Amino acid sequence: MNTLIAVGTSSAYFYSIFATLFPVGTPEVYYDTSVMIITLVLLGRWMEARAKHSASSAIKKLMGLQPKTAHVEREGKELEISVEDLVVGDLVLVRPGEKIPVDGILINGQSSIDESMLTGESVPVEKKSGDEVIGASINKTGFFKMRVTRLGKDTLLAQIIHLVEQAQGSKAPVQRLADKIAAIFVPVVIVLALLVFAFWWSFGDSFGPLPTTPFLFALMAFISVMIIACPCALGLATPTAIMVGTGKGAEMGILIKGGEALEQAEKLDTIVFDKTGTLTSGKPEVADVLLSPGAVLDTDHLLVLAGSLEKNSEHPLAQAVVSEVKKRGLRLETLSDFEALPGFGVQGKIEGKNIFLGNMKLMEEKKIDFSLVREDLEKLTGQGKTPMILSVDGNVEGIITTIDALKPYAKETVHRLKMMGLKVMMVTGDNRKTAQAVARKLEIDDVVAGVLPAQKRDEIRKLVAQGHKVAMVGDGINDAPALAESTVGIALGSGTDVAMEASDITLVTSDLRAVPQAIELSRKTLTKIRQNLFWAFFYNVLGIPIAAGLLYPFYGILLKPVFAAVAMSLSSVSVVGNSLLLKRFSPSKF
Repeated sequence: MNTLIAVGTSSAYFYSIFATLFPVGTPEVYYDTSVMIITLVLLGRWMEARAKHSASSAIKKLMGLQPKTAHVEREGKELEISVEDLVVGDLVLVRPGEKIPVDGILINGQSSIDESMLTGESVPVEKKSGDEVIGASINKTGFFKMRVTRLGKDTLLAQIIHLVEQAQGSKAPVQRLADKIAAIFVPVVIVLALLVFAFWWSFGDSFGPLPTTPFLFALMAFISVMIIACPCALGLATPTAIMVGTGKGAEMGILIKGGEALEQAEKLDTIVFDKTGTLTSGKPEVADVLLSPGAVLDTDHLLVLAGSLEKNSEHPLAQAVVSEVKKRGLRLETLSDFEALPGFGVQGKIEGKNIFLGNMKLMEEKKIDFSLVREDLEKLTGQGKTPMILSVDGNVEGIITTIDALKPYAKETVHRLKMMGLKVMMVTGDNRKTAQAVARKLEIDDVVAGVLPAQKRDEIRKLVAQGHKVAMVGDGINDAPALAESTVGIALGSGTDVAMEASDITLVTSDLRAVPQAIELSRKTLTKIRQNLFWAFFYNVLGIPIAAGLLYPFYGILLKPVFAAVAMSLSSVSVVGNSLLLKRFSPSKF
């Protein structure tokens, strides 16, 4: 791109030197033209640099978030040390109003944490003992102690900065097209400028008296064409929009890995959601405690027996039952002969009675008659609940159901995606009845249930083979193959590192509203890129004929090289300015 400016200004300068050393009559010299063109080009570059500096402000904001010091407890003493001197396992004290220095686990106390600068979530998050806290977020209310788990480049903030830097330095496929055009464009312009020079030098007099000699008129036209045609705006069209778009995404808690992911996200026509942990919370809760006809227990005693049986199990359903017992303030009983029965349930003895808790398969296996509750089981399963049957000494006493609650805004997110013209699907390893019950609540028509991770990937592969542009939204290790196979993989930040690594877009928050927001942002960014490319070409298409002297025979107008430099600089600044308008992007309200 600099070739055209260098050749144009050098032509004016070296001609002026020649005219000074070997004057013929009263020669015209163009030292001022060379100086003014270079000055204007540098002014334009400075304005571009200022605008680009503003465009990359997202990175600077992120880098400025981390506090410099931390209050640490070592050998019973409280010390204030540099964050760089912290080690994994250190006990850090965080007071109200302070920034959390690094990532860690809250071990003592509770508080409300403002994570908006990283997740885009404006509402503070309540944290208690055992919860993870993120470095650079702000402690709003309570005093707490935390144990350091991640430092330096391993912290969430450092990973976000790295992803944003990577994205801002990447090229979208549309940029490669612009690069190819620029590579052909420059030599074409040089040839065109030489033809313009030859034409005016040879035939300038035939259009009436010129303001100077044909040679000098031809030289000015040559320089003007070279300067105004400089495709700086074309080169800036894509990278500036990507820089602002990915930076805006980072502010919203949407991390886009690069220009290609941004461009592909704009073309999506199908969104596939995982169920557990993505559309639902992934933490089952007790929904119903129902007694069977003729039961001798009351609901509290039924729960106590189930909780006593499940207290040694790590299964999510077991944790849900134990949690419900604690919530109701009930006391667990002594258990003996406990045995977990994978795929069926659990068994054990309480006060000498044989207790079984599990699914219908377990009852069938142990030859326990559950015909009195069979109708209830069918109805509850159809509602998307997971029922567990409790029997005491071979008699069914009742049913405890758990439900994996839908995430906030799950239904609104599905509705918004449909409004955007996207087909929404759900692919899950859960059983068909539960999956269909969840799909009905969310108004999702296409459901693929009971699939293993490899089969999830195959479903995505099938859709891509049919010509669809598919986004997979997931959070777990089991979603990683499908995320990698999709056109655009979208991982929830609440999920695993493996899922985030396999994805093209990572949502720092677990708020599902970020999914349509990410697609909206990509569409807006690509619109800006197309606008920039249009204006970049428009300037050149309009400017080159005027600079070549097309209007001179009719209106006596010739674009002087200095004005060509002004026009070229303004075209670059306007493209960068148009990209900066992305900073005002605001996603549609739900």
